[in-house]
Amino acid sequence: MEKQQIPEIPDSYTRILSRERDAEFEFEKWGPEKFSEWQEKFRAELTLALGLPRIARRVDSDHRPKSEKLAEKEKKDHIREEWTLESEPDFSFTFYVLRPKEIKQPCPVVLTPHGHGRFSKDTYAGIIHDAEHEKSIKEGERDIAYQAVKQGYIALAPEVRAFGGTRLQEDIQEDNLSSCSKLAMRALMFGRTLLGERVWDIQRLIDYAETRPQMDTDRIVISGNSGGGTVSLFSSAVDTRISIAVPSCYFCTFEDSIGSIRHCECNYVPGIMNLGEMYDVAGLIAPRPFLAVAGRDDSIFPLEGVKKSFVRLQEIYRAVGAGERCELFVGEGGHRYYKERVWSFVEQWLA
Repeated sequence: MEKQQIPEIPDSYTRILSRERDAEFEFEKWGPEKFSEWQEKFRAELTLALGLPRIARRVDSDHRPKSEKLAEKEKKDHIREEWTLESEPDFSFTFYVLRPKEIKQPCPVVLTPHGHGRFSKDTYAGIIHDAEHEKSIKEGERDIAYQAVKQGYIALAPEVRAFGGTRLQEDIQEDNLSSCSKLAMRALMFGRTLLGERVWDIQRLIDYAETRPQMDTDRIVISGNSGGGTVSLFSSAVDTRISIAVPSCYFCTFEDSIGSIRHCECNYVPGIMNLGEMYDVAGLIAPRPFLAVAGRDDSIFPLEGVKKSFVRLQEIYRAVGAGERCELFVGEGGHRYYKERVWSFVEQWLA
């Protein structure tokens, strides 16, 4: 009897579905002549997909988030403040303000949302917990907020939702790294997303910055690595108050990364591929300066996908006469931050 041939089962349907998809806001369908209309309508739909209007319903339209200063420490080269901010009713998060010791005029603001990691915002602020942590910070150039204040900027390093003190009590008691999976799934039941909640928190942090005279909120930069890169990209796409976006080790295609490789549940937005690919989402940042930072050996955001996405994003920027404002920097290593081009790029475009 002839052996029956079993059809090959693909590891993922992502590539098949990607070929079949008909994304409503793919830039090629709209073209440069409809750029403003494309951005306006796409941004509105992306905001809906993230669940931001559902969050906004809980907050008065004229609401300014309540903040409270918890501590202040003078370091050798900067001042570090710790604050708590009420982002929405019954939810607050802590954040650091790192500012130069002497401020003669309002300083640009650098927002530094962190990714997955046990010490979360402490890592970005350069607060060392042990020798292993110190090694990780040094080798991965992970103290992004501290780097920013050394450049003369004011850095805001928030506790990203589902980490640190914003974890569920059960995860705090069990010393679990995060509550990402649980909070992401629960958010979906209410038409929200965990990523949308994180973007909302960044927007409230900008509201807070607008209350501080020392902070020049006409010049706002955002940069984070991995999950912090995710928050950086999406926050910049929906909030035009952000002047410069520098996501690290995230920018790729959804097809080659989030859709094909195991990632935390906090990365997923329902229906995103029906709206557009990641380069289309990043196109909402144009013509504002955009620097994608990547690792040549990053296994979860493959460089092939990064380059593919960057070519398409460059097309969007060039179509609106801003090609020089869109760059890709590739570091010689894996999934980590690479500061080599970051601060020169920021200085160039803030100037």
